Amino acid sequence: MSSTPSGEGALAPPAVELRGITKRFPGVVANHDIDITVAPGTVHAIVGENGAGKSTLMKTLYGMHRPDEGHIYVQGREVRFGSPSDAIRNGIGMVHQHFMLADNLTVLENVVLGAERRHGIGNRARARIRELSAQYGLGVDPDRLMEELGVGDRQRVEILKVLYRGARTIILDEPTAVLVPQEVDELFDNLRELKREGLTVIFISHKLDEVLSVADEITVIRRGTTVATADPGTTTARDLATLMVGGELPVPELRESTVTDHVVLSLDGVTVHSADGRAVVDGVSADIRRGEIVGIAGVEGNGQSELIEAIMGMRPLAAGSIRLEEQDITGWSTLRIREAGVGYIPEDRHRHGVLLESPLWENRILGHQTKEPSVRGPWINRTGARADSERIVAEYDVRTPGIDVIADALSGGNQQKFIIGREMSGSPRFLVAAHPTRGVDVGAQSAIWEQLRDARAAGLAVLLVSADLDELIGMSDTLHVILRGRLVAQADPTTVTPEQLGSAMTGAGLHRADQSTEGDSGADRHGSEGGA
Repeated sequence: MSSTPSGEGALAPPAVELRGITKRFPGVVANHDIDITVAPGTVHAIVGENGAGKSTLMKTLYGMHRPDEGHIYVQGREVRFGSPSDAIRNGIGMVHQHFMLADNLTVLENVVLGAERRHGIGNRARARIRELSAQYGLGVDPDRLMEELGVGDRQRVEILKVLYRGARTIILDEPTAVLVPQEVDELFDNLRELKREGLTVIFISHKLDEVLSVADEITVIRRGTTVATADPGTTTARDLATLMVGGELPVPELRESTVTDHVVLSLDGVTVHSADGRAVVDGVSADIRRGEIVGIAGVEGNGQSELIEAIMGMRPLAAGSIRLEEQDITGWSTLRIREAGVGYIPEDRHRHGVLLESPLWENRILGHQTKEPSVRGPWINRTGARADSERIVAEYDVRTPGIDVIADALSGGNQQKFIIGREMSGSPRFLVAAHPTRGVDVGAQSAIWEQLRDARAAGLAVLLVSADLDELIGMSDTLHVILRGRLVAQADPTTVTPEQLGSAMTGAGLHRADQSTEGDSGADRHGSEGGA
């Protein structure tokens, strides 16, 4: 079916046009009368706070949802998508914020799944994947098993899937969340090259400075509807923040030092092996003190995920030990570690943070199933869990119709806010925070940073792993660089720049010490680190 959407006299029709799009779910109007026009051969950014409806809108464009009202046009033709396959056939591909990958398959198998007719499933497909990987600098091995890959590599596989299917309009949902500044620059160069070749990119992001640097046009969505279209040449990040959430841009920063001499968590020569016997964490030693936030900076896949899993009892140690205050917790189960007062904000909230098909109040119990208010005696305390869920929703501004809504109905950012509220409950002694503000808007960022600052002031010891270098620099008392599983440098958060830190993370710009320096704190106590 075809009709004529508004083209305003342009010679070429819009790559995509959404007119009057409305999408409802039980108890929620996710999108209401949304209008967006995306010009061909441009990068069009869509920004908005958590729960504003960005992901729902993109899933509708990609055929995952059907709009209740409104019309979608692609290249001037009205289309009705019943599935993502329909969108793909019309040249639309999507890289999701939460990846659609099978862990037990290889990269090649994940990429060709559903597209076997293009280049088969053997050598022709492998050659095409390698060609695309080299062309766009993705660096992905088609024969690696997916479960061996970190978050950064998983995202690159998703991008490969879209390119492999020949998309002309590519939707990128938070594509820079796992990249260091140099990689962001490379990605943006790739996007500009795609644009020069006539491809169209729809770019969803919470990082307003990045949006302003790469977008040709910006649409702001607030509470499910479009509120403005902005020209990045005449718009500031502050303007966008005000349109999104009605407030100023938050700044990640610590106030006066609260670091004490009391060591809460001590890592001594921690070594973790992969399935093939390779050391993915290699002799890591560090102390984290009461009232201290210790940041770990590293390119994805350099051992930070395995280090976190070792601390949480999810991976065995090949060597070394972990102490929580006076207790040696090496070899403890995850539940026992949690019961000892360790909170955990996971890197991948869908795999380790929430049960998507369970209501929020049941998700409040996860990881806390042996402690109040989740239990009373040997029984689950439904009343207590529900009451505390209501408290978390209120204190952390979780946008939800109620605590009986399943977690999958919430936006990714609202899921994250609920997880953080749950993990800060019960006054933990130590907190592992892996990418705590990934995928959340500027308003939620501010709230999360303030909660971490307050907990630090109250004596919480925090291990912070993040791909947001501004966050790491601003929120860390002590900052280490991890490379190939080793702590190779220590940076001064008060003087280091994101560019310097990013350079150290890739192995460039490291000033290694000739000898190990013995001291009282961190990795300097056990091993050799240079300064970045």
